[in-house]
Amino acid sequence: MSIPTIKLEGSKFLALGLTGENGIHYQLSSEALIEQTLLRKQGELSNTGALCICTGEFTGRSPKDKFIVKDAITADTVDWNNFNIPIEEKYFLQLRKKVLDYLGAKEEIWVRDAYACADQNYRLNIRVVNEHPWSNLFVYNMFLRPEEKDVENFKPEWHIIQAPGFRADPAVDGTRQHNFAIVSFTHKTILIGGTGYTGEMKKGIFSVLNYILPQEKNVLSMHCSANMGVDGDVAVFFGLSGTGKTTLSADPSRKLIGDDEHGWTNNSVFNFEGGCYAKTIGLTKENEPEIFGAIRPGALVENINFIGNSNEIDFNFKGITENTRVSYPLNFISNTIEPSIGGLPKNIFFLTCDAYGVLPPVSKLSAGQAMYQFISGYTAKVAGTEAGVTEPKSTFSACFGAPFFPLHPGKYAAMLGNKMQAHQVNVWMINTGWSGGAYGTGNRIKLGYTRAMIESALSGALDQVEFEPHPVFGMMIPKFCNGVPTEILNPRNTWENKAAYDAMAKNLATQFIKNFAQYAAGVSPEILAAAPVV
Repeated sequence: MSIPTIKLEGSKFLALGLTGENGIHYQLSSEALIEQTLLRKQGELSNTGALCICTGEFTGRSPKDKFIVKDAITADTVDWNNFNIPIEEKYFLQLRKKVLDYLGAKEEIWVRDAYACADQNYRLNIRVVNEHPWSNLFVYNMFLRPEEKDVENFKPEWHIIQAPGFRADPAVDGTRQHNFAIVSFTHKTILIGGTGYTGEMKKGIFSVLNYILPQEKNVLSMHCSANMGVDGDVAVFFGLSGTGKTTLSADPSRKLIGDDEHGWTNNSVFNFEGGCYAKTIGLTKENEPEIFGAIRPGALVENINFIGNSNEIDFNFKGITENTRVSYPLNFISNTIEPSIGGLPKNIFFLTCDAYGVLPPVSKLSAGQAMYQFISGYTAKVAGTEAGVTEPKSTFSACFGAPFFPLHPGKYAAMLGNKMQAHQVNVWMINTGWSGGAYGTGNRIKLGYTRAMIESALSGALDQVEFEPHPVFGMMIPKFCNGVPTEILNPRNTWENKAAYDAMAKNLATQFIKNFAQYAAGVSPEILAAAPVV
């Protein structure tokens, strides 16, 4: 399909592949996008000035409707599985034409040029086309923003074309249902239709970088947050959604590099993004002051409700979704690094929310254990988080983000292992979940205790204490930690019924072993030896 150009005011030409006459809003300020959203009655302002919107039918990603075009580039490189789902190129091409025709018939659309990767050596230029102004505000918040002088001659390498109002016909378009997110590495396009959930755009580019950087640039791409201390020591926080990456990396005493997506080169860690996309469920000023303070003019808050007849956000409201979120530029956090680049990591934290109450609140991992846990990518869902979950449910997601990694997990794990060993990085596991019993019986580990454990690890205080091994999982448990009650450090001691703890630990260990079986053939004996002992 030929890609015609559309002339914009100021003699700017954009190769968008659109037909028809559009009013094209290009590179608008956040203030203008908010005003246009309000004029179109697509959102409301909170009492702190943040724009509050609803994303519609979808309030989260739809992994089963995310596709990668299977062609000469991807056929033998992508790890095809339940997350990396192939689709024929013919369906991508016909859907692209339909979506562009759909957008071309609109009276107005919103276009923004942005880029990913704070390190200029790896920069990826992106042009985004949106059906709604609030979607374009999300792009402004989350991607890196070119300076005005760079916009005139901006040349996009990738396009994101997003049309929430367009619905595919599965019978003829090769999709599972009416919504879809399709990545074509040949056409360098992410095509999104039928869903207004903004995170599909963010994670689409993350998936692209997770394919390109390890193969072409020898850069480890990571689903993690990162920050840096006053002495330049970098800490990296891996974890699935809801385990505390954003919360724990937003530390007032350390500089934030980024809260979700990073690359690790031979001499640095750099952020992929220009913003934060934080969960807001249960948000309080006391526990998360930096995030709470970022909900101000320019921030985009999704799928919340107000308290009574006011415009004060009810952060405990779950009526639409538990996945309530806010996006805002990185500079809304007071202590960020500009540009978002730090040195080599000194400490790595694997965050898990263990709803079974089995894992220690803090423990140190050997190299083999670190690789085993990285490939496992464990956390647990609790009752009420999704339909059908009535008790704790283990979740394993390789590399702490399997849906976003197109290559085999072994590729990323090998790169991480090599870097950890080359730079002698300390690796810690932090359980932000339950203690004294499983969810419903035990208690959630206090955020203040978790912060104290991380601080002790970062300061080196934990290097001076005695450790003991966990009898099932083998990680080393400190016998003392500043600011933390000694009795909670060993999880077995917190359970009144020790036999019940032992049974639960055995149950969880069995789940680990069963999950890891799919990777066992492709890992080293050192990693296999790090499996829990049943």
